[in-house]
Amino acid sequence: MKKAIPHVARVLLGLAFFVFGLNGFLNFLPTPPHPGPAGNFLGALAATGYMFPLIKGTETLAGALLLSNRFVPFALTILAPVALNIVLFHVALDPSGAGVGIVLFALGLYLAWTRRASFAPLFVAKDETNESTVSTSRAREPVAAE
Repeated sequence: MKKAIPHVARVLLGLAFFVFGLNGFLNFLPTPPHPGPAGNFLGALAATGYMFPLIKGTETLAGALLLSNRFVPFALTILAPVALNIVLFHVALDPSGAGVGIVLFALGLYLAWTRRASFAPLFVAKDETNESTVSTSRAREPVAAE
C-alpha cells in the first residue's frame, strides 16, 4: 500500500495538469467566469497572446511526463511555479477555488519529497565540482603590497 501512494499521487497530478492544460487549447471543459480583479488579471494574461499558451503548454507537457513516469523530477520542477501561482491567485484574487490549487500544490510537494534524492544537488550551498577552478584562479591573483 505504501508504494502505491506515490504512484497514485503522480497519476492524479499528471492527469489534472494534462487535462486542464489540454483544455486551454481545446476548450472541452467550461471555465467559470472570474469576477473583479481575478477576471481582470486573467484577461490581461489572455491579452498578451502568449502567456496562456505558454502556461497551458507547460501544464500539458509536464502532465504527460508525469503520466508516462518519465523525467518526473523535471516535470515537478517546471510545474512548481505553475502550481504555486495557482494557489496564490486563488488566495489573493479568488478564494473560492483555492482548495483545488492547494491539493495540486500538496501533491507536487509530496512527490518531490518522495524523490528528494533527485533534488538534493539543488540544495548544496557550495559547488564542489568547480572548487579546484576557483581556488586555482584565486592563487593566481596578485597579492597587494603591505
